Amino acid sequence: MKTVDLFCGCGGMSLGFMNAGFDIIAAFDNWKPAINIYSDNFKHPVYDYDLNSESVIDRIKMFNPDLIIGGPPCQDFSIAASRNMGERANLTIRFAKIVKEIRPTWFVMENVYNIERMPILPKAQIIFKEAGYGLTIRVLNASHCGVPQARRRFFMIGLLGAKDDFLGVMLDTAQSKNPMTVRDYLGDMLQTDFYYMHPRSYNRRAVFSVNEPSATIRGVNRPIPQNYKKHHGDKADVGDGGVRELTTKERSYIQTFPEKFILKGKKTDVEQAIGNAVPVKLAEFVARQIVEYSQRKSEKGE
Repeated sequence: MKTVDLFCGCGGMSLGFMNAGFDIIAAFDNWKPAINIYSDNFKHPVYDYDLNSESVIDRIKMFNPDLIIGGPPCQDFSIAASRNMGERANLTIRFAKIVKEIRPTWFVMENVYNIERMPILPKAQIIFKEAGYGLTIRVLNASHCGVPQARRRFFMIGLLGAKDDFLGVMLDTAQSKNPMTVRDYLGDMLQTDFYYMHPRSYNRRAVFSVNEPSATIRGVNRPIPQNYKKHHGDKADVGDGGVRELTTKERSYIQTFPEKFILKGKKTDVEQAIGNAVPVKLAEFVARQIVEYSQRKSEKGE
């Protein structure tokens, strides 16, 4: 399928869908640091474009995509942010309107899991339904989808003319029963059994074992504070000397970017791009269910 990636970031969704055999023909974003990383890693064009602009519709139509994928910026929905519905929330509606206007056979929209509690989601669903899409909605835990990270993400998958939840059973049954640990995915590559990840607040633990899924990789990567006090949930004591921070590259591995993926730019920008990305293997998991569904329909002559 010819695929266009909107709000592509540094390319987690694009790479996951490419791994599953999709033909990514173009990508769009409006944040230069992520666009620079994207262009270093993909041969197809990536456009620095304000997706709120009316002219973007004609630009996307030029590619005649079978599938539009994307994760509209979601900070306003994040549990780390305030609950106000601002311009970023409106980009979810913008994504829906672009899909409605272009009407590809398929679309995939990704977001933070708690978008389900926000008033913007039903509005987007109405737009998709008006365009004729059947919708499958799932919140997926990445650690059950090939990613060594307990990251929950919302996915809405649309197919023209389909019944609602058409892909639900396949998404449910394809998940692994046991969560993937960091050691499962990376083996001994980190050369440490314990590592520090700066928490959202010190009410949360910050020291993790490689024998469990990592916490969500966020857009900040800070060193262990000199005055850090052990949390009761920490898997080790930083004072023992066997705990260290993860490097930027190691954090990209937990986001399931491959070793060859190029990460150039200011450290703070690169960390933000990695944290914002859809884990590659999570995107690939969803993409492979779409491939299998399409193959089954084709075999049945539908």
